[in-house]
Amino acid sequence: MNIAVSPKKTAAAVGLALAAAAAFPTAACAQSVATDDGKWHGAVILYGYFPTIGGKTTFPVPEGSPGISVDARQIIENLKGTFMGTLDLHNGRWGVFTDLLYLNVGGSKAQSRDFRLGQVGIPASVTADLDLDLKGTIWTIAGEYRFVQDSAVTVDGVAGARYFGIKPKLSWNFNGDLGPLPLPGRGGSAEVTQNQWDGIAGIKGQYRFGANREWSLPFYADVGTGQSDVTWQIAGGIGYTFSWGDVLAMWRYLDYKFKSDQPIEDMNFNGPMVGVRFRW
Repeated sequence: MNIAVSPKKTAAAVGLALAAAAAFPTAACAQSVATDDGKWHGAVILYGYFPTIGGKTTFPVPEGSPGISVDARQIIENLKGTFMGTLDLHNGRWGVFTDLLYLNVGGSKAQSRDFRLGQVGIPASVTADLDLDLKGTIWTIAGEYRFVQDSAVTVDGVAGARYFGIKPKLSWNFNGDLGPLPLPGRGGSAEVTQNQWDGIAGIKGQYRFGANREWSLPFYADVGTGQSDVTWQIAGGIGYTFSWGDVLAMWRYLDYKFKSDQPIEDMNFNGPMVGVRFRW
């Protein structure tokens, strides 16, 4: 049988950890106009992403037990640890960026009624102690070529790959009289692992305006496939340029549809993003 975990919305801290990796390209799209001096110019980007998260994951459990569905937004509360690093390099019209995120999020809830046992009604006296942990790595690497370049508009073509490696684990223990329901041990745990690569292609760029071109409207879009059925994302927003770099505020949507034999069926992130870009 299965345990289906259906996260619809988590706390902002969880959104920051889980989705920040895929947010990198949107921050990177606020580029200054490339120079053709034959030298490499770089940028380090720090950002936060605060999305609503949706999706569904299936966990295998002992045969003879009904499926158990829980809402992750009722359980996950804590950001246990994360590492985010982003580097963007350009030489004339050519460029490359890479972003690495490690995340560890989770939470527990005692005497919860926020679960379902297959299609069976839950007796009023039954509760569950639930513990959900999620560890993962998301890594993006891609090359860029600038097709349009002037003082007001830049447009880059993007091609590369995105790695998605996630390991969610659910532990449960039931309290109360479950009657004849076949739940061996009335508790247990299950873990799944999903690792995959997808090729991506898209565009990013910006439109600059203002007396000194200090304001910008950055945009980003990509689509890809590979070990997933399809992944795509779009983003847009506004930025302001200072002497040291840029400040960005954007809205971004990222969507994954996985193949039918994968433990994670789908996942999406939808929400605001803020970031700063330091360049040299």
